[in-house]
Amino acid sequence: MSLDKFQIAKRIAKELQDGFYVNLGIGIPTMVANYIPEGIKVVLQSENGLLGMGPFPEEGKEDADLINAGKQTITTLPGSAFFDSAMSFGMIRSGKVDLTVLGAMEVSENGDIANWKIPGKMVKGMGGAMDLVASAKNIIVAMMHTNPKGESKLLPACKLPLTGVKCVKKIVSDLAVMEVKDGAFHLLERAPGVSVEEIQSKTAGKLVIQGDIPEMEF
Repeated sequence: MSLDKFQIAKRIAKELQDGFYVNLGIGIPTMVANYIPEGIKVVLQSENGLLGMGPFPEEGKEDADLINAGKQTITTLPGSAFFDSAMSFGMIRSGKVDLTVLGAMEVSENGDIANWKIPGKMVKGMGGAMDLVASAKNIIVAMMHTNPKGESKLLPACKLPLTGVKCVKKIVSDLAVMEVKDGAFHLLERAPGVSVEEIQSKTAGKLVIQGDIPEMEF
């Protein structure tokens, strides 16, 4: 059974390490804030100017003045700080962010990512993703394995305009966890009930499978 978006976020949360400064992109990545493991202290950065972002607010307790870069209402934690976008991107561009979690439309076996534009469709702008992929020490992609037509989004080469080149380190999809290295997707884990054969059939890029592939744990 493939994962839903909440399970993808919960699995990515296991990648967080104590003391990390983490930027969460729009969409599934923002949900990671709700699943930070006990005993792990991380500082979540929002590129619109916040350090110390907390989980999403409970229904009825939203503050319309507190939003993330995706304009979702959020909470703050004790010690959080607000600042302008110039300082925020100064942090990003100087390599202060340890981990970035982004969504993607396509990822190539070389680690390229396309996540900002579909030709012919209106977009508001590229946002901060291009700065993040150029500057973060580690990039994890949260995505669906296939598009609505059932076509693989894990490709030999991206077909959409690129956001970054050779930057993605790991992917958590609704079917699998994969490491991107040596020009290939290396299968590490599979979603509960999902077979290796199904992952193979839905991965257009080079997929490396070594030994028995365990199911994900949350």
